[in-house]
Amino acid sequence: MSLALVSVFSSSSPAVHIAPEVMFKIAGVPITNSILYGWIGTIAMLVLFIWVAHRITVKPKGGIIQFIEVIAEFIGGTVEDAFDEKARSAKYVLYFVPLFFFILFNNLIGLIPGVGESLTYGNTALLRPLTADFNATLAMAVITMALVYVSSIRELGLKSYFSHFFVGSLKNPFYIFLGIIEMITDITRVVSLSLRLFLNISIVEIIVVVFAWLGHVLAPITATPFFLLDLFDDLLQAFIFVLLGAMYLAIAVNHGSAHEGHNLTSDALPEKIGAKA
Repeated sequence: MSLALVSVFSSSSPAVHIAPEVMFKIAGVPITNSILYGWIGTIAMLVLFIWVAHRITVKPKGGIIQFIEVIAEFIGGTVEDAFDEKARSAKYVLYFVPLFFFILFNNLIGLIPGVGESLTYGNTALLRPLTADFNATLAMAVITMALVYVSSIRELGLKSYFSHFFVGSLKNPFYIFLGIIEMITDITRVVSLSLRLFLNISIVEIIVVVFAWLGHVLAPITATPFFLLDLFDDLLQAFIFVLLGAMYLAIAVNHGSAHEGHNLTSDALPEKIGAKA
């Protein structure tokens, strides 16, 4: 939430808009204020990272270049550590590191003065953070989980991938039931990933607006602590989204690798569960 909103809401009733608003249409496709700002943010991020890529040297130069390098190495290392086999993890770093920066960048540009209700086109806010739009976070979650499913099947094979949901013999209905529950739970990760990012970004923004309005002339004082919380939350939520996506993939791949050559639905576990006196 931009600091410009502090002055806007300090003298008026708080206006909170959860849903994005349509700005215009291209070939009949509605373009919302969040999509528009997402395009602007994506172009700005590409320009920034192309500039950084041309200035990376063996010896760190410091400043923003070294800052981005450190974060990229940390996220890449976190993704690699999730996998038992480092050779397998290297190719997934190329997805999760850019994803982290994409989410973080779109979170942070929501803090720029002028974003939100302070700049309007007619009665519509001109710019809205992309990650405060559930449609956008859902799209990111769908793409991420699609990568998880496709990559898991490619790494393990279709049979081994589905086998990792079942911990015992398929002759036992109890294990079949547990396996089906596991598969349903796995699918719900798409919703949990998207909702977690959307709600955390949106709720903190709403809190900033409310406390700015409650403060009135003291809005900068009452809203600043929550503005700083928003800054920390932007970083945290980008990290959590990427970490969970990498862990979902690693769990399937690691589990399959540990049981290569073994039939996960064999009779290794008892068909009946009984208690000993």
